[in-house]
Amino acid sequence: MSSPVAGPTRLEARNVTYGYGIGAPVVRDWSASFASGEMTALTGPSGSGKSTLLYLLGLMLTPLSGDVAIDGDSVRGMSDARRARMRADVFGFVFQDAALDATRTVLDNVVETALYRGQNPRESVEPARELLDRFGVDVPAERRPGQVSGGQAQRIALCRALLNSPRILLADEPTGNLDPHTSNVVVDAMREHSRTGAAVIVVTHSPDVASACDREIRL
Repeated sequence: MSSPVAGPTRLEARNVTYGYGIGAPVVRDWSASFASGEMTALTGPSGSGKSTLLYLLGLMLTPLSGDVAIDGDSVRGMSDARRARMRADVFGFVFQDAALDATRTVLDNVVETALYRGQNPRESVEPARELLDRFGVDVPAERRPGQVSGGQAQRIALCRALLNSPRILLADEPTGNLDPHTSNVVVDAMREHSRTGAAVIVVTHSPDVASACDREIRL
C-alpha cells in the first residue's frame, strides 16, 4: 500500500450498530474515521457487513444506534429529505452493477445527478462529455446502457459519480465484473480523486484493489 497523504477527518462512524429483522446485528459498535486525501479498502469475507457499512456511511441506511458524522457534523436525527440532499451534494456512489437507467441515454445517465442537486442538467452536459472522453467511453452519448459493454457501463457510472467532484466517494465492488485494464482505469480514477482532498472508501474482495489503497480495514 502507498503512504497516505491524509488531511482532516472527512467521514466518521461512531459505534454504529445495524441489523436486519430479529437476527443478530450485521454491524455492531463499529467505529472508523476516513480522512481527506485518503483511499481506504474495506475487506473481509462475504457476510461480514462490508456493503451494509458502506450504505450506513453513505446515509442510505440509518444505524440502530451510534452515529455518522461528515466533516465533524453529526447526521443523527436528520430528516430523510435532508439526508437525500446531503447524498446528492456530498457523496458519489459507484456500484458493482453500474446501476444505469436503461431508459435513458449514456449522457443523461451521467448528468442526472444534477437534478438531485437542484441544478440545471444542461449546465452539466459539457463536464459530463469531458469525463466520458477522459475515461475513454468511446460510444455515442445518445446510446442506451443496453448497447454498451460492462466495462463501458462501469466507466459511465464512474463519470456519474465524479461529475460533482464529491467530497466522499463510496464504491461497492467497483471492479468485480471488469477486465484488468478497465479495473486499472477505475482504481486509478478513484486514487486520483482522493488526491483532490476527497475521502474514498472501497468495498472489495480484490487483493490488487486493496493494495492500491492507502490503508485496509479488514472486517
